[in-house]
Amino acid sequence: MNDIEYEYRIGIGTDIHRLTPDKPLMLGGMEIPYPLGLLAHSDGDVALHAIIDAVMGAAGMGDIGTLFPDTDPKWKDVDSKELVLRTRVEYENKEWEIVNVDLIIHAEQPKLGPFKGQMKRAIAGLLGIDFSHVNVKAKTNEGIGEIGNGNAISATATALLRRRFKRRL
Repeated sequence: MNDIEYEYRIGIGTDIHRLTPDKPLMLGGMEIPYPLGLLAHSDGDVALHAIIDAVMGAAGMGDIGTLFPDTDPKWKDVDSKELVLRTRVEYENKEWEIVNVDLIIHAEQPKLGPFKGQMKRAIAGLLGIDFSHVNVKAKTNEGIGEIGNGNAISATATALLRRRFKRRL
């Protein structure tokens, strides 16, 4: 009889930032060629920020601001890949592992289809999971609202986590 069981939890994360000139556009752990970037305390990678929030939520660890408050100058202009790696240490210390991540990036421009595979690889590498356990989707806002008007980009992510425990007999 197997005395090992798993606890599963799902988390949801979201982030949004305005577009601004003279800043690189970072999405999904990579730079996307575009004349505008995201205005934020860090590099503004809404995709990685949404994933961090989803993972932290599933692990019961709060949100991105819990570990990386935007009031702390230490995180000013930080590469969001570093934030993912630091978050990974935290959830792994609590014995959580990621089963899968599903990500939607909402942007009118640039067209993200050609970059989805590269983003999947970057995200999978940062999280230490198989490429097939990451899904990246890109959606427009059909010209509606700040995103649809090309003024902002947002992302929404879900993450399924699990951890082992011994069944008490």
